This record gives sequence, C-alpha cells and structure tokens, in this order.
Amino acid sequence: MSTSPTATSFDLDGAWALHPQVAVRPERFGALLYHFGTRRLSFLKSPQLLAVVRSLGDHPTARAACADAGIDEAALPSYRSALGTLAASAMITDRSPE
Repeated sequence: MSTSPTATSFDLDGAWALHPQVAVRPERFGALLYHFGTRRLSFLKSPQLLAVVRSLGDHPTARAACADAGIDEAALPSYRSALGTLAASAMITDRSPE
C-alpha cells in the first residue's frame, strides 16, 4: 500500500499484521505499543483491541481477527477507526500482495 490509511479508509477486508519492529506490553487497560523504528508509543485502550492486534497476522483479514476477538458488527466502526490510526502510525502493516 503506497499511502497510509486513515481511520475511515482502513480496509477491514485487507490482510494486516503487527509491524515486526513493534513491541507489545500488556497492561490492565489494554497495552502499550512501542515502535523501535519510529520511536512512537501508542496506547491500546482495551484488552479486546489488544486481542485483535495480536491476532491480525493469524487471520486472512482484519475483519476476521475482529470476529475471532468477539467484536460484533455494531462495534466494527470504532475498531476500524482504531486500526486505521495504528496503520497510519505504522504500528500495524499491510501484508496484502501488491
């Protein structure tokens, strides 16, 4: 993908994964993500979002990772927004073939 997605343009049907340079530190509220390449820090504000992010690489799509984490259809827009923000900051990366 040549441009970073925004929160509203994030493709839930694309294949995504945690960026290889990102470390995850689980916390009671969710997790801290630290990108060693960009030196950015991100907060995941729920354990469910952490479950989605950790499992992205194990599913064919972000939508499938959300479904596996128990995210219902009504909650998908907020998860799309959160994942879009993580993609724009390079915490997660597109693994779809170009």
